[in-house]
Amino acid sequence: MEGTGTKAQARQRAAHLGPERRRPMVLDAALRMFVKAGYQGTSMEAIAEAAGVTKPVVYECYPGKAELFRALLEREERRLLQAVASALPRDIAADDFEALAVGGFTALLQAAAEAPDSWRVVFASEHGAEPVIRRHFSRGRQAVVEQLTGLAAEALRSRGVKADERLAAAVAELLTSLGEGGVRLLLDSGAEWSPEELARLLGTLTAGALDRAAAPPARS
Repeated sequence: MEGTGTKAQARQRAAHLGPERRRPMVLDAALRMFVKAGYQGTSMEAIAEAAGVTKPVVYECYPGKAELFRALLEREERRLLQAVASALPRDIAADDFEALAVGGFTALLQAAAEAPDSWRVVFASEHGAEPVIRRHFSRGRQAVVEQLTGLAAEALRSRGVKADERLAAAVAELLTSLGEGGVRLLLDSGAEWSPEELARLLGTLTAGALDRAAAPPARS
């Protein structure tokens, strides 16, 4: 009975809050539910129960599950990007691509280790049931690729490779895929990899591939 009373009191307190103040609480509950049950397995009623509010309160914050999930994605992506940006190394020479790659992958993987649920819900959106959610993931991913294209062009030029737009875009796509794969491996493997160990592997592989691309073709 005590648990029932506690939930009722939480709902009563939430009823006094406006939608702006309730939305963070609803999103926190939605994050837990989406990670636990997936998009299809999570209902607005389950989110309301997890947040300790009534279902009409959740609908007052968000008109539907797709809108709620999209708002959650935007919040988690923003948090993750801020975490990665704050952890990026600032004192590495621009032409030391291996150190830059290792540092970048380390920042990414440390952010993943510190907020695994955020990354899981972002990756889950790639296969979301709603087309608008899949498009949201695709747009976000493409924005990352575009940002990396300029860095890839500089890295290739520093190694003597004539980097046209096509080659730089291909390298940026591969870097993005490596980063995604590294995060998935880290989340799936648990303690088998540390962020630092996996980042060094990915950074070394990336730098080695660029060195290989920069090497003159062997004469037959």
